[in-house]
Amino acid sequence: MEPIRMAGKPVADAYRAQIAAKVAAAKQKGITVTLAIVTVGHDPASFVYRNRLLKTTESIGAAHRCVELPETASTDDVLAAIGKLNDDASVTGILPMMPMPRHIDSQAVGAALAPAKDMDCLNPVNMGALLMGDGRRAACTPRACLATLKHYGIAMDGKKAVVLGRSNVVGKPAALLLLQENCTVTICHSHTADLPAILQDADIIVAAMGKARFVKADMVRPGAVLVDVGINVTEQGICGDIDPAAYAKSRAYTPVPGGIGTVSNMMMMDALTRGL
Repeated sequence: MEPIRMAGKPVADAYRAQIAAKVAAAKQKGITVTLAIVTVGHDPASFVYRNRLLKTTESIGAAHRCVELPETASTDDVLAAIGKLNDDASVTGILPMMPMPRHIDSQAVGAALAPAKDMDCLNPVNMGALLMGDGRRAACTPRACLATLKHYGIAMDGKKAVVLGRSNVVGKPAALLLLQENCTVTICHSHTADLPAILQDADIIVAAMGKARFVKADMVRPGAVLVDVGINVTEQGICGDIDPAAYAKSRAYTPVPGGIGTVSNMMMMDALTRGL
């Protein structure tokens, strides 16, 4: 059977109408849903992502505000900017663009966000809520992984899921969301022993290591579901963490590009309208 290509656009489109409706309903009540994005310095990748989010925000009828701080900004400068946005009733949600320059205390930035305005689960309060079972508080990318699996009818109950990567923004929350779907979850990382054997036993693989084409076809069992979060720039172009040669063995896979990233942007909009 031909594997299912789990493209992101149909998933994002399925959410777009209901999110836009919530924004329109808020506008009728005199509320302008507004996303504030904070950048420090001029990292090209961050600005590319920011500009995509701005377009997505406009597509649902919401407003946006950009706060650009110089590379020389201190942690206190960033915290002051976050504090003003927290206190601004016209701002619905706040997204500090990560990673920030090394001299910025990113954990302090996340902790400074008002939990209700925290769009990507950077505040420890929201991470704690996720740990207790509130999946809507999770970061946008892991939520995009689950939304994609559900959209394409992938069964998760009782399945063996392996998450490659243990970051606070993807790996750990993805594992928690899969656990909430009654998967048996294994988190793998750079110190995991006998990784190929673990992958070969997985029904679902979520790859979020940031290593181009790391997961090879011989690491994947026939019929596995492959969710690729990786975005790697190579001489051959953009690719994921899973070698496309593995797709043929899968039951379903997410392409790179055109997969999880597209859905992640819409999950940001979903988070923006969470309290409406």
